[in-house]
Amino acid sequence: MIERYSRKEMQKIWDPSNKFNIWMEIELSALEAWAELGTVPREVVKPCREKARFNINRIDEIEKEVKHDVIAFLTCLSEAIGPEARYLHKGMTSSDVLDTCLGCQLKQASEILMSDIDGLLAVLKKRAFEHKMTIRMGRSHGIHAEPVTFGLMLALYYEEFNRARTRLKQALEQIAVGKVSGAVGTFASVDPRVEAYVCAKLGLTPANISTQIIQRDRHAHYFSTLALIASSVEKLATEIRHLQRTEVYEAEEFFSKGQKGSSAMPHKRNPVLTENLSGLARVMRGYAMTAMENVPLWHERDISHSSAERIIAPDATVTLDFMLHRLTGVIDKLLVYPDNMMTNLNLHKGLYNSQRVLLALTDKGCAREDAYRMVQRNAMKVWEEQKDFQTELCADKEVLKYLGRDTIVSLFDLNYYTRHVDTIFKRVFGT
Repeated sequence: MIERYSRKEMQKIWDPSNKFNIWMEIELSALEAWAELGTVPREVVKPCREKARFNINRIDEIEKEVKHDVIAFLTCLSEAIGPEARYLHKGMTSSDVLDTCLGCQLKQASEILMSDIDGLLAVLKKRAFEHKMTIRMGRSHGIHAEPVTFGLMLALYYEEFNRARTRLKQALEQIAVGKVSGAVGTFASVDPRVEAYVCAKLGLTPANISTQIIQRDRHAHYFSTLALIASSVEKLATEIRHLQRTEVYEAEEFFSKGQKGSSAMPHKRNPVLTENLSGLARVMRGYAMTAMENVPLWHERDISHSSAERIIAPDATVTLDFMLHRLTGVIDKLLVYPDNMMTNLNLHKGLYNSQRVLLALTDKGCAREDAYRMVQRNAMKVWEEQKDFQTELCADKEVLKYLGRDTIVSLFDLNYYTRHVDTIFKRVFGT
């Protein structure tokens, strides 16, 4: 992933030095396991541990000749260790190292992503309670519907990202697996106890069964989960982008001193951060598609998934880490304009009370079809002639047969729409 969309902590996980350190631990742990089983001399373990080291430039140099990354690494390790290195990689195949390492790296990455989601949840909760009763117009199809509160909207996203956290935890359980089962997964040349020992040392679960590789449905599940989380990020980003539109202007991204929105128009304050998140979410969904295409491999394995994973594994985790961190900052500093929310709510002069009037008419014995016709007739006057909805209803003789003027006026109380906000908040956040 390009530097612009990367954060250092996540980048370190995909640094070659971290990868080779994990490879080295896999090899040395396997050696320890063999020694415990009495298959290799116990006295070789300590010198191998003490002398084991690698040089990335040397690995690259060897790989140019041998055209094989794991062999290049083992050769470099052998140069540092000496004769005892002959016991390394006993009974193992390259994917025992590669797939187990990938499981470690994805576990490390997931721990960061979990922390990112926790940070976002904390900010969403804080802002939700801050605006628990900040009334704004709810919209369906982009059209004014009925009032909600800004806090309810944020509570909705808190719940959604709480589900995202649960999904990520489940995906982590699927992906935090290792295998040291040999060339085609039969343990023909390696003892299953070696696999158990190595995985325990690395904090992974051994795959119950594998071929030469860990099966890629696990990875497809994982990267699909990351893409789904990114889609939730985009969903909230899109909401903010809409609210920042000049015609709406109910909330906007923080605009810092000295910030500029346009090279041509000095007045512009654009939602660049959330637009950026929408774009990155598209990339994330592409990674998920690639992961799904990696599932059907030939027989006990082929290498077609490898090149794709070298790109999507670091890029997907780095990108989502960046997205979650950016969204947390956007929500934390989001500028909210309650007065503009009320102005927009009153734009159509009480029209949002149409359902409440409809229900009041039916409660008084009016047939629903007739009530709908009466209410819609007066509502259209608001749309087309900019009339006041309450005034029109109070002048409609057919409506007045069922509802008195005082009753109609009482139906225009905003508190009606917020009376269950506390109940919803208790459901989302608990008591």
